[in-house]
Amino acid sequence: MTSLAAERIALARVPDALASRAGAFLARSHLRNCGILIIVALAFFLPGFASLQPMDRDEPRYAQATKQMLETGDFVDIRFQDEARHKKPVGIYWLQATAVRAGEALGAPSARTTIALYRLPSLLGAVATVLLTYWAALAFTTRHGAFLAALMMASSILLGVEARLAKTDAVLAACSVAVLGGMARAYLSRGAGRLGIGTLGIFWGGMALGILVKGPLILLFAGLTAAILSIRERWAGWLLGLRPGLGVIFTLFVVAPWFLAIAARSGGAFFAASVGHDLLGKVGTAQTYHWAPPGYYLTTFFGTFWPTSVLVAIAGPFIWAQRRDDRIAFALAWVIPAWILFEIVPTKLPHYILPLLPAVAILTSVSLLAGGIAPDRRGARWAALVIPAIPAALLAGLSFAGRELDGQLPYLALPLLGGAVLVASVAWFAFRRGQAEHTLIIATVSAFLVMVGVFSFAQRDLRSLKLSPRLAEVTQGMPCEPEGIASVGYREPSLIFLVGTDLDLLETGGQAAEFLRNGSCRLVFVERRFEPEFRAASASIGLVPQLVTRVAGFNINGGRRLDIGAYATSP
Repeated sequence: MTSLAAERIALARVPDALASRAGAFLARSHLRNCGILIIVALAFFLPGFASLQPMDRDEPRYAQATKQMLETGDFVDIRFQDEARHKKPVGIYWLQATAVRAGEALGAPSARTTIALYRLPSLLGAVATVLLTYWAALAFTTRHGAFLAALMMASSILLGVEARLAKTDAVLAACSVAVLGGMARAYLSRGAGRLGIGTLGIFWGGMALGILVKGPLILLFAGLTAAILSIRERWAGWLLGLRPGLGVIFTLFVVAPWFLAIAARSGGAFFAASVGHDLLGKVGTAQTYHWAPPGYYLTTFFGTFWPTSVLVAIAGPFIWAQRRDDRIAFALAWVIPAWILFEIVPTKLPHYILPLLPAVAILTSVSLLAGGIAPDRRGARWAALVIPAIPAALLAGLSFAGRELDGQLPYLALPLLGGAVLVASVAWFAFRRGQAEHTLIIATVSAFLVMVGVFSFAQRDLRSLKLSPRLAEVTQGMPCEPEGIASVGYREPSLIFLVGTDLDLLETGGQAAEFLRNGSCRLVFVERRFEPEFRAASASIGLVPQLVTRVAGFNINGGRRLDIGAYATSP
């Protein structure tokens, strides 16, 4: 095994007394470090957690399928309205259902349409990702370095977004870092005896939950890393430290019952859809709207892993020069093979690389403490301008969006976003002075201001993006209890989640007219493109629908403005 001699030299020469005192403080107690990280993570993840509307399309699809489980009592088959949702395993739905049931037991009003309850597993998964990054990093560096790596994850934009969405990705990230952190201990301590029961429990628990949440992806991350390192060592015996015999039995005990149940229920349709269509479809051909060229993740990384991303780029030459060090080699094996695979696959979404980012944070932390992030590297000072550039771009972009979509600026968010730009500029000046750790801490403060500004205030002001919540409000203001609600021209899953599972999604304006005629108290949403046909069909059957209100806004998924009329019949 090799070591980073430069790390010891740099740590011995740290000139900054404040950084030294911080390192000494963080070195005293794991419990204190974890407590601080929990507080920091919640401070980053909770702003806007409850007020952000269901974000189409994936989030409300998950939430609606969970809601239908609660409505029907069927916790085996996953369905979205009448359609089988055979894309992902059942783990996330069970976690969400548990959170909603807990909310109902505690008396939460309208628990089944309260999206924040469905987001609780993602919030816990994101916090667990931060804590497990700290745990995993302890195999690579000091407590101080592990804390910095976890802080990088807590402040990253991508994890902050996924913490607020009722999907699989934050939980998968936690499972991945649990598995790879356990594998790191097996590799870095190879030949030193068996791993502790705690490490084995974290490893195999993460493996089992990861499979239940997102199927074979957790096996992909672990398998690629293990294969690369076994080739490096010309020996795979180091994996025996993970007790694979007992671990596989435990994993099958946890995951097999549901997989057998869904196989029997669907006749194999689940595996055909989840593996054949969903997984292999992403590998073979890009799904609609999700194609991007190779290099997509490398480009978007500077935004998704901000504010740490530019420090990663500056540390790159140092990391590569130290690639023969066992710690560096393991982290690179964790990141590079999967990253290349994701760049090759035509279907691309920003969150696909989230399980790789803890390793990136660990590499960056090791480099920072070893003096590998310095302003004297070629282009480093100019590259560090990305730190203030991201909040500046958000300030300009949200101001433009508010003016264009709602006719007003997001006034409450502007001071926070402006402050984020100023603080990020201070971080840049700290980097110019060679204070890399101060740069990270100050940039983290800027990231906190961004999170509060965007999620607590800016998203509230962008009412044009909240089409489904505003339409759902119309249903609550009806003078009678609607016996049926339908929509034509606007079909987003968030509307189904908020209005009800039995929402009818119609194809034509004529169908909308017939829908209203067939009941005494009905409501239909008609997008403007379908209104001429709707009015003509209504006139032909002698129907005089009442225009209750109009709701105008911007549909992000369609990328266009919508104007929707709410028409009703009432006794």
